[in-house]
Amino acid sequence: MAEYGQHPSSVLMLKSAHDFDTTIARLKTALATAGAEVFADLDQRAAAEGVGLSLRRTRLILFGSPKAGTPVMAANPHAAVELPLRMVIWEDDEGHTRLDYRDVSQTLGPLYGIAPEVLAPLQRVVGLLQATVQ
Repeated sequence: MAEYGQHPSSVLMLKSAHDFDTTIARLKTALATAGAEVFADLDQRAAAEGVGLSLRRTRLILFGSPKAGTPVMAANPHAAVELPLRMVIWEDDEGHTRLDYRDVSQTLGPLYGIAPEVLAPLQRVVGLLQATVQ
């Protein structure tokens, strides 16, 4: 795989076993089944093309569950800058679909002092994403 630049250690990078469109559909279905809501699905490639630039297929999905996120924001209002959760699905130079997700166990807990029991519902996202791209 080509080198795509630096990324924080808190970013979980997954390779999907599925094509780009199938990966997006599977993720949306898995989120809905888990009780999460997709708040926005931004086509960053289309935005780039809209200003005359090119970009690999890239979609930013904002998602979450008020039931899981509200206690985090109630515990520390600054943590709201990390919510809703987000992931980027992108296509690499070889045509493989990739997913990047910032692991909240490495951000919300240590950076915002969110107690483990408050953070627990959000930590389930990693397993959900891993299962979805397999």
